Amino acid sequence: MIDAAFGTASEAPPLRAAGSSRVEHAWAVLASVLDPEVPVVSVVDLGIVRAVSDDGETLTVVVTPTYSGCPATDVIEASIVAALADAGLGPARIRMQRAPAWTSDWISAEGRARLRGYGIVPPGPVDLAEGVPLRFVPRAVAPLACPRCESMDTERLAAFGATACKALWRCRACGEPFEHFKSI
Repeated sequence: MIDAAFGTASEAPPLRAAGSSRVEHAWAVLASVLDPEVPVVSVVDLGIVRAVSDDGETLTVVVTPTYSGCPATDVIEASIVAALADAGLGPARIRMQRAPAWTSDWISAEGRARLRGYGIVPPGPVDLAEGVPLRFVPRAVAPLACPRCESMDTERLAAFGATACKALWRCRACGEPFEHFKSI
C-alpha cells in the first residue's frame, strides 16, 4: 500500500501480472494507494479514481474528489503520481473531473467492509428511483448500527466529524463513538 498522507510506499508496488496491459497494471497499483484521511481504504475502493488511459508516453488518471473542497486532493494527486512512477508506469498526469459529482454509491463493497472494520459506518447505497433529497430543515435521523457491537441504540452527536463528509455518532449500548460516511 502507499501511504497517501506522506506519499511513501509502505510496501513494494504490486508486480505486473504476466500478459496484463499497462492500464491493468496501473489499476492494480492504484488499488494500493490509500486515502490520507481514512488510511484503510484505497482511492480505487473509495471510487474517486474514475478512469485510467494510456496516452502513449503518459498515463492519464481521472479523479473525482469526494467533494470539491476536499483538502486531501493535492495529497491524493501526488500519491497517485508517485505510486505509478515507483511501479515504472510513469509519467502520469491527473485530470480532475468534478462532474458528475462523486457519490458514496461509488464506494466498492470491499471499501465498505474496510470502513466498517475501521469503525466508520459506510453509507448505504442510494435507491436511484428515490435519490437523496437536498434538505434545508433538519429532520429526524434514523439510527445506525454500531460498527463495534451492532446495536441500533445509537445517536448522532454532530452533523460533521473529522471531515465534512462524515458525521459523529455514539453508541448508547457500548458507549463508543464512531463516524458515519454521509450518503452523497
